[in-house]
Formats: sequence, C-alpha cells, structure tokens
Amino acid sequence: MPTTLDPATEAGASAIERLRTERIAWLTTVEPDGQPFTTPIWFLWLDGEILLYSAKRARRNANLADNPHVAFNLNTDPTGDHYVILEGTARFEPDGIPAVDNPPYLAKYRSLIDEYGWTDASFSADYPYRLVITPTRWRAQ
Repeated sequence: MPTTLDPATEAGASAIERLRTERIAWLTTVEPDGQPFTTPIWFLWLDGEILLYSAKRARRNANLADNPHVAFNLNTDPTGDHYVILEGTARFEPDGIPAVDNPPYLAKYRSLIDEYGWTDASFSADYPYRLVITPTRWRAQ
C-alpha cells in the first residue's frame, strides 16, 4: 500500500482534489479498551498531511495520547466506490498555528463557523488542540 498519493494517477489526483475540497471526513481513534471510536471532523489537507483542530473535551484527545494510530476516511459514492482512506499516526502540535491564525482553514469552514454562531476567536478557543495526521498508508479509488 502506498504511503503517498501519486497525483499522476487518476485515483491519486482525484483523492488529492477531494482532500482539498471536501469539508467533512471521518476520524477513527482507538479507545483504551481497543474499541474503535469514529467521529466526523473538519480538516485541512496541508503538505501531504491532515490538519484538524480538536475540542477541549473531545474523547479523541485522550485516545490519541494513549495510541496515536488513526484511520481517516472520506465518504464514498452511493455504491461504495470513489473512496479515500488514510491510515496513519496523529500528533499534537501545541506550538502550531491556532485556528484563529490559519486563514486557509477559516476560509474553508467560514460558512459553518458562521452557521454555528462562532467568531474566529471563539472557535479557536473551543477547538484549541492542533492535531496533524501523517499518513502511513493510503487506499484510494
């Protein structure tokens, strides 16, 4: 299984475009008892990695502190085709740029931030934990 997406292939180019434009993905972390825990997330495709901001009390924070292995998935089409699946490791970046200072992230989610009644500062305060996922394996079709 490849560790990078090849933009020269149809599947790789399609996956990269979807990572750039889609707004909702699914992140699976592992609970201490080994049970998978999946949640929808907002994300940004950035230099071959996935960036997200995590809420203060999100269960994924504790899960990732114990086990950094994750799965990241975009929705498929109605027949289960056109999938993008990443397996990788997540790390906290406490010194990384907060959401309030990340114009590409804020632009991608502007309508949702506004819909939920957040300001850029209040979103950043509610989602202070910067997480970056480094892919170890991709599957895309």
